[in-house]
Amino acid sequence: MHELSQLKVYKFGGASVKDAAAIRNLGRIVAEHGRPGPLVVVVSAMGKTTNALEALLQLAHTGQPYATELGALSSFHAAVATELGLPAAELLRELLGELESRLVAAANVAPSGLDQHYDQVVSFGELLATRIVAAFLRARWLDCRPLIRTDETWREGRLDWSATEAALQAALPLAELTQGPPVVTQGFIGGTAGGLTTTLGREGSDFTAAILAYCLGAESVTIWKDVAGLLNADPKIFPDTVRYPEISYQETIEMAYYGASVIHPKTIKPLAVRGIPLLVKSFLAPTAEGTRIHDCRHGLLVPALIRKTDQCLVSFESKELDFISEENLEVIFGVLAQVRLKIRLMQNSAISFSVCLDFLPDRLEQLLARLRGQFTIHYNTGLELYTIKNYDTASLQRLTAGRELLLEQRTRQTFQFVCRAG
Repeated sequence: MHELSQLKVYKFGGASVKDAAAIRNLGRIVAEHGRPGPLVVVVSAMGKTTNALEALLQLAHTGQPYATELGALSSFHAAVATELGLPAAELLRELLGELESRLVAAANVAPSGLDQHYDQVVSFGELLATRIVAAFLRARWLDCRPLIRTDETWREGRLDWSATEAALQAALPLAELTQGPPVVTQGFIGGTAGGLTTTLGREGSDFTAAILAYCLGAESVTIWKDVAGLLNADPKIFPDTVRYPEISYQETIEMAYYGASVIHPKTIKPLAVRGIPLLVKSFLAPTAEGTRIHDCRHGLLVPALIRKTDQCLVSFESKELDFISEENLEVIFGVLAQVRLKIRLMQNSAISFSVCLDFLPDRLEQLLARLRGQFTIHYNTGLELYTIKNYDTASLQRLTAGRELLLEQRTRQTFQFVCRAG
């Protein structure tokens, strides 16, 4: 195990930088809990900025006017900067100009090239937010794109760990971090060796924090959320949630894999490899205990209730009524990988194979086009996938009562089912 330094990594998501008041609160947390000592602050895009940038990209790509929407995005960031007493025009002019150039470049590109332009455009949410936060904190602004090195897998860049570690250690020597101001950098984004921007997947800022901690040997990572810690369910869906005071890396990885929204699925592994604890705390109550995720043992946990919406169920049958063989599965898995659709749940019978997937219409259509010649395919959309981790009788009855289960699967600790939404 690598020796850990005194460096702390803080990650603040969109809700914690949604407006000027939220950024002031962030500043108090950094001053009261992050210092003294070396600190790197990872910041997401403000509020719903990523959604707004996605909408801008769609307008630009389809040749529709977008000046009003771009103006609204610019005005929002400028207003926040001004309210914080910062020179908005000077601070943001260059980035907003670059964003407009990226939107012009995205006009009428072929669908096959849109993912690349997505990364170039949507990344400006993090760039704009960190400019404002760094200026407010009087911190060092760091552009992570030359440092978080990825391949050209657009929208979900695959990390080059050795190149990233070398670049980060050169850019952020511990002595400089210890003596200087905190560093503010972007979550969610990286870059290729050729200088193009990539993204790490939606909600990827958690992963960025873990990358920094792993590469720099941090003593801990703290994710600041609008909830009290890692909960057994989303409080917006289930009002009677329970906080886990501590939980193991393994349990957290499984919960994230099944869709728990608090932690990005890729976050835990690099921290577990180097024994770096992950703290989940509330930016609304920063002195509260929160949750400590680390290498620990615990008894039976309260059941975790996880819901994923916008799912589809796809079933494949051999046209010759043959058994679904390993050769059939190899073909299906190969195409799923090619069109970048992730299996959430799968089940096979003698002559059919069914998978639950996130409903992504363009990718689903590619899947159908490539496999319809070999298989008879049926699919349903508008579905939900529920997972109960560490289930018991009460939790099973609570979630399945009154629902028509289209597919279900049970293991020793986990129960999953697909049903219609509503």
